[in-house]
Amino acid sequence: MKNKHILANQEDVNKMVFRISNEIVESSENHQDFILIGIKTRGEFLSARIKKNIDKILNFDTPMGTIDITFHRDDFSNKFLAPKLGPSVIPYDLTDKNIILIDDVLHSGRTIRAAIEEIFSFGRPKSIKLAVLVDRGHRELPIRPDFVGKNYPTKIEQHITVNMLEFDGKDEIAMVNK
Repeated sequence: MKNKHILANQEDVNKMVFRISNEIVESSENHQDFILIGIKTRGEFLSARIKKNIDKILNFDTPMGTIDITFHRDDFSNKFLAPKLGPSVIPYDLTDKNIILIDDVLHSGRTIRAAIEEIFSFGRPKSIKLAVLVDRGHRELPIRPDFVGKNYPTKIEQHITVNMLEFDGKDEIAMVNK
């Protein structure tokens, strides 16, 4: 890619995931009352990694689900002529649960807004906290993360890409000029 600058390699990404996992454990009084939910696609893999760390720390099988937000996006008609849809998989009633919503990059906040709408179709949670691998700024909605792997402030013409081993064959965070 033209003008690509590597910000984090596999070791860096692993450290970020481990830190987020520990912060989630430290922030919760009742570990049996929270559910991890990853936003497809890379948030799903990030969620699985965080779950693995939390399970090891707590010696507990942390509940986890995934959501597809395609139909809740406010740019659906502009970007998706033939959308690739996947099902949301949340085999739990979310009513009165503490949700940890997980995604790779937080930018405008619109993806998170769409994810919250999807979550409410599975029940009314007690709380929703947000964990992201990267916060790049430029919010359009009043949304902020509770757990952040790394803040990478960007210019509006820059883009952050996250590659994950499970989907892309490598772990890497890069900044690309549009």
